[in-house]
Amino acid sequence: MSENHTHFIKHIVAKDIEAGSYEQIVTRFPPEPNGYLHIGHAKSIVLNFELADEFGGRTNLRFDDTNPLKEDKEYVEAIREDLEWLGYEPEEVRYASSYFEEMYKQAVKLIENGLAYVEDLSQEEIRRMRGSLTEAGEESPSRSRSVEENLELFERMRKGEFSDGEKVLRAKIDMSSPNINLRDPVIYRISHTEHHNTGNTWCIYPMYSFAHPLEDAIEGVTHSICTLEFEDQRPLYDWVVANADLSAEPKQIEFARLNLTNTVMSKRKLKQLVDENFVDGWDDPRMPTISGLRRRGFTPESIKQFCREIGVAKADNLVDYRMLEHFLREDLKMEAPRTMAVLDPLKVVITNYPEGHVEWLPADINPENEEMGMREIPFSREIYIEREDFMEDPPKKYFRLYPGNEVRIKHAYFLKCHDFVKDENGEITEIHCTYDPETKSGSGFTGRKVKGTLHYVEASKAVPAEFRLYDSLIDDDVEGGDFMEHVNADSLRVQHGFVEPNMKKVQPHDKFQFFRHGYFNVDPKDSSAEKLVFNRVVGLKSSFKL
Repeated sequence: MSENHTHFIKHIVAKDIEAGSYEQIVTRFPPEPNGYLHIGHAKSIVLNFELADEFGGRTNLRFDDTNPLKEDKEYVEAIREDLEWLGYEPEEVRYASSYFEEMYKQAVKLIENGLAYVEDLSQEEIRRMRGSLTEAGEESPSRSRSVEENLELFERMRKGEFSDGEKVLRAKIDMSSPNINLRDPVIYRISHTEHHNTGNTWCIYPMYSFAHPLEDAIEGVTHSICTLEFEDQRPLYDWVVANADLSAEPKQIEFARLNLTNTVMSKRKLKQLVDENFVDGWDDPRMPTISGLRRRGFTPESIKQFCREIGVAKADNLVDYRMLEHFLREDLKMEAPRTMAVLDPLKVVITNYPEGHVEWLPADINPENEEMGMREIPFSREIYIEREDFMEDPPKKYFRLYPGNEVRIKHAYFLKCHDFVKDENGEITEIHCTYDPETKSGSGFTGRKVKGTLHYVEASKAVPAEFRLYDSLIDDDVEGGDFMEHVNADSLRVQHGFVEPNMKKVQPHDKFQFFRHGYFNVDPKDSSAEKLVFNRVVGLKSSFKL
């Protein structure tokens, strides 16, 4: 992390190092495997791994898998794949569920020390007696149970003698605390649910607020970096650490989560989009998930550079999605080969060009990177242009093709329209033009100038392709209400056209800049040799400025 990316967490860590508080910095990336990672998680990944790396520390990947009702092995595998794709290798891969026995022992010690008790009240009664921001909570009748009775009941909970919700274990802290999180929070609940990692070994599971600080302490984490919604939980985090029989004392530090315009950053909401089949799974290219961004065509470096540049702040803010696109363009402009694709084809017949003749014309692969060399593209009597590039009766300052007008065809010749054909519905189906052989690109012709340049694909060797064009997933920046009311029903538009013949053997995730259309990625899921599918990753230009 350079000086340009210095932030308040880095200053805290530097002071701790200077004071000799820790021998080595240890961070962790602790996702719950209840969904796929999104771009907000990428910010946390970059922060944790690069912070530890800068100070000579280490970072673990830890799955916070304490809630078997929502977690799945599919999510575990997807998270590991995302982390590897981003280019980060954890020191160790750990699971909260590996510590269940230790967590149970810590809970027993709390009971023995008079700091935890088994509760008989229902969830609704606990919530009611907890009080409010202005009123203190009420102590439960269960709070006065003896240590011996609590130990017996907690052991019976573990043995499976009670049904789900019949009893919970609560920490005994302070029912009158101004921080509601300290009003005897629930730290264990009963759930007769098979766990993806431990099977049916357990029927009681620790709550996240109890498990998380224990996991950090067990692993020797020095700086437990999390988002602002956990700030109110920090006193409980510190309480658990202080009362645990463990030597490590991790420090929780909160930072502002990433909020992006025209999307949602909640796994619950993203899962709803998946479950209601609005999108094609978690890796749909419209999703802000890392797998969705990868499928769409984003590169690891563009995502990481975006995360570095947005910085680490203490206050929530809203980041323009176009900033993420900016870093993708910066990453692709030197690497992506240029080629031509016609997304909405209209046939052009060049009436004075020799029938049956195909010539191959030179074209640069990337004018911004000459080392990529040249390619050859075919040209013949019949070509395809974009339908929008011809108008029968154009408005003023329309410089493309229309009757009597002359344009340049990219890498080829000047064409002049003299006729066109319509079908019975009045739709134009074919354009007739003549070409001037003296105007060949690269010939040095200076006889006259034209204002329009059109791209094309030669008809006889054109390769059919499907093009998927994406718009914002969410129409507006949602605050409150049902976010599904803001879902953009037109976020995907599919077109069928042609690409150059040199595209026949493209591979999944190959990226190209299609002249005038933007950057495209070969879809890794639906594209095949028989059916090419290209996802538009991003357009060529944006009004966004850093």
